[in-house]
Amino acid sequence: MLELKKGEDILATVGGIEDIDQARELFSRTIDADNQQKLAAIKNEEALVKIANAIAMCKPDNVFVNTGSAADVQWIKEYSLSKGEEKKLAKEGHTIHFDLPQDQARLVKQTFYIVNENEKMSSLAKTVPRKEAKEYVQQFMPGIMTGKTLIVGFYSRGPVGANAAIPAIEISSSGYVLHSAELLYRNCFSDFDAEVERCGLFFTNLHSEGDNTSEDVPNARIFMDRSWLTTFATFCTYAGNTLLLKKGNHRFSVDYATYYKVEEQLAEHMFITGLTGPGGRKTFFAGAAPSGCGKTTTAMVGSDFIGDDLAQFWIDEQGILRAINPEKGIFGIVEDVNREGDPHLMDCLRGEGTEVIWSNVLIKDGVPYWVGNGETSPESGVNFQGEWFKGKTDEAGNPVPMSHKNSRCTLVASAIANHATELSEDPKGVPVKVITYSGRDSDTMPPVWVARNSDNGVAIGASIVSKATATEVGATGVNRQPWANAPFIPGALADYMKAQFTFFNSTRFSDGNRPIIAGLNYFLTHENRGGEGSGLLGEKRDVKVWLGWLELYAHGDVEGIETPIGIVPKYDDLAKLFATINKEYPKALYDMQFAIYVDKIIARIDLQTEAYSKEADIPSTLFEVYDGQKKELLGLKEKFGPVVQIDNLA
Repeated sequence: MLELKKGEDILATVGGIEDIDQARELFSRTIDADNQQKLAAIKNEEALVKIANAIAMCKPDNVFVNTGSAADVQWIKEYSLSKGEEKKLAKEGHTIHFDLPQDQARLVKQTFYIVNENEKMSSLAKTVPRKEAKEYVQQFMPGIMTGKTLIVGFYSRGPVGANAAIPAIEISSSGYVLHSAELLYRNCFSDFDAEVERCGLFFTNLHSEGDNTSEDVPNARIFMDRSWLTTFATFCTYAGNTLLLKKGNHRFSVDYATYYKVEEQLAEHMFITGLTGPGGRKTFFAGAAPSGCGKTTTAMVGSDFIGDDLAQFWIDEQGILRAINPEKGIFGIVEDVNREGDPHLMDCLRGEGTEVIWSNVLIKDGVPYWVGNGETSPESGVNFQGEWFKGKTDEAGNPVPMSHKNSRCTLVASAIANHATELSEDPKGVPVKVITYSGRDSDTMPPVWVARNSDNGVAIGASIVSKATATEVGATGVNRQPWANAPFIPGALADYMKAQFTFFNSTRFSDGNRPIIAGLNYFLTHENRGGEGSGLLGEKRDVKVWLGWLELYAHGDVEGIETPIGIVPKYDDLAKLFATINKEYPKALYDMQFAIYVDKIIARIDLQTEAYSKEADIPSTLFEVYDGQKKELLGLKEKFGPVVQIDNLA
């Protein structure tokens, strides 16, 4: 069980501010009159003491309070430009930010949960004892903002007033971080006190880049104090490490849902999007996929895009699953973003009128370029590691691409043509009918399948596998990626899994409103399905077909074929959907994609069974699902052989 406010509050100990009187006395000495007047609007004393301790510890030259006003946001942009954290590009409203070469993605080996003694943690979580974390903070953070300005902003992770939205404070000496926060999150300065009172807690995030040198990066740390809902980040600027409103606070939200909101809420690493079905009906999907596995592409396919990364869920009083996006913008990978696969996003990136922060792409004459953009690219320019030219190699002789694989664009989601802005900002959330899970699987699972029931659905989420991606520094190989949320699950996996089984089996769902749960896989290759060559069996535009079939299935408009792993589509139904995107769908391709490769699936089940058997207290339901599927698969193999054609099951 997670116990809040257990153990020593490191920020308070190192900062030394114990009460509101001491905080106000510090403010009178360190904050100018204008910013004191702005801060006076915040009445929550716990929040004010947190801010005071950040000032006392970090010792900035100045303090700036961001109320979210146009003037304050403009000040932040100009501050970032003046420090050189961003530079203007040729297009109005576009800037470029370069992270250090060693700080291009999440620093997984330098990211830790601060833990108390005897706390149950996920076996996939890196932890640091509270005493050791305090020693680091005492060594490296006092005075880390000397010569800089501490900026504090107040944000809501979700539409203000939404059931699962949680307010948060972002404190940083980086203008880039606060500029990004303004694009990605809802400034709730005027609602902060009321929101804290409504939900009973808030998150605190404290970051400083220090001198921002490559020599400092080995000393960088990203700490999440799960007991005190406080994050610390030092000596880095990559937003995944520093804008801790994002993944740092997502971790806290997962914890909170797992231990304090069982059967009430979930916090997931999922897109949210709506698809328009027959008669104009809107059906909303939420789906998990590790980075590089098509999550943003899937979200953008929808006619009513809500979000591409995070989702907060609850079951409303009518028994309907509801979801909000805690973010209002996207921090998206740009590699392979092009007109063919991502036309709406490209309109924002190449058109006029959208504010965009680019990171770690190639810049030539003030124009950004990136790998896979589908355009003619320059032979030279400047990127995150300095001057670049075609054919450049690194010290090991490897080609240096013109843009980093984890290059990003940051923009407000409402700029995207298919974004359902009004729904996205509605605190009631959107009703979710379909949950999907997908990984990067070249040889085992079909493109789409539906779980027979909620228990089997939870097992699909628990069984995601994927290759390591460029979002994680130091990660390699093929990894298990439970729910695509495992890097963000602080507590024991068993506790998280129990919360999943409890939530999706809840009797709170009203008739017809329990979501269907499905698996997606876009990465089957010809060579692994009896064909020739290493190319994919599908392409980006096929995603609309797989989602389209799920939309029809969720409403009972089509039926499927029962298999041991779940329900798969019938050929005729898919052929009709492919026709709507002006594409032929040969029966031979369907047979390749949906054949049941028994031995491969059993090997996958055995892999997961072995891994979860090493975890304490995993619910027996998971192993019962695996055992049931394996038994049925072996029965199919005995009857039809190791590769079962789908027609044999129709």
